[in-house]
Amino acid sequence: MDFFTHFLVPFIILFALKSKNKLEGAFGGIAPDFDTIFVAWIGFLVPFLFVFSHRGITHSFVFAAVASTLFLYIISRKQINSFIGKIIRRDISVEFTLKTVGIAYFGALTHLFLDFLTSRGIPLFYPFTLERFSAEIYYYIDITTAVIALIVLVVLYLTSDEKYKTLKHKRVWGPENLRFSREVAMAIFMIILISFGGIRAYEKSNALAENPVSENFTYSAAYPTMDMFTWTIVESNAKNSTYYSFSYNTINKEKSNEKTVQSLTVNGGSVQSAQKAINKADNLPEVQNFRWDAYYQCINASYDGNVWKLTYFDVIDTGYHNNNINVFIR
Repeated sequence: MDFFTHFLVPFIILFALKSKNKLEGAFGGIAPDFDTIFVAWIGFLVPFLFVFSHRGITHSFVFAAVASTLFLYIISRKQINSFIGKIIRRDISVEFTLKTVGIAYFGALTHLFLDFLTSRGIPLFYPFTLERFSAEIYYYIDITTAVIALIVLVVLYLTSDEKYKTLKHKRVWGPENLRFSREVAMAIFMIILISFGGIRAYEKSNALAENPVSENFTYSAAYPTMDMFTWTIVESNAKNSTYYSFSYNTINKEKSNEKTVQSLTVNGGSVQSAQKAINKADNLPEVQNFRWDAYYQCINASYDGNVWKLTYFDVIDTGYHNNNINVFIR
């Protein structure tokens, strides 16, 4: 989910609960995504530590608590808080107490829930397991939701009762109108967010119901795209050795991009020799990273008499991660 939505959701919930610590919750809501600045470089420099990446280590129940606590501590420092406040011309003073740490963690939990709804999900139970968990309802980022969230943030900014507002602005709007504008904007955003999620869940169910498994396929799953009415369907056989995938639009009931692929194809050598090469490649960080990101790992193995060329690719190409890597094994 997008940065603006992660800020707004805990803020709105705490606003509805009449909490005085809405900003603490909102900052906790965006804390896990600062992994792009403070964590992702570790995975880039040390490939074996691929969990140190965006939507990696900070997106688990354990480390989201660490991330939200650290972020709240940093932003609650007077020098930092004052510096940011002067830039954005708003008072963003927050407290660092046991209570507000808990509220910030609540914000981080809303972040995990929202990202759980999206493509590929997050490693919720890391460090106990690297497995990702996802409801596969939303695409990674829903552009419409992000734009609406940004508009609501602008409304909140312009209608905030901070000391930086001009007297003329106060005379035009008045406290009651300002409060009403904020409440309406936040209510509309939450209605749209929940409605979009409901529509997507319904359309996903329709996509699966309208494309039952057939022939030798025994399993079927649907994955979101940027269009809430278009889903990527993947069917597989019992041994997961063959995959049939296609795009399906629930409005016009049409299939497109149909393809059938094998999980392993071998050229120029024996299957046994190819499997030995694959076993060696499994220890390589780039392969481990690929497997962690991929939905359905497939391999084209080609032998030239001296070197195995292993081409790894995913049945689903979301455009979010590297969908094709080559590894050479002697």
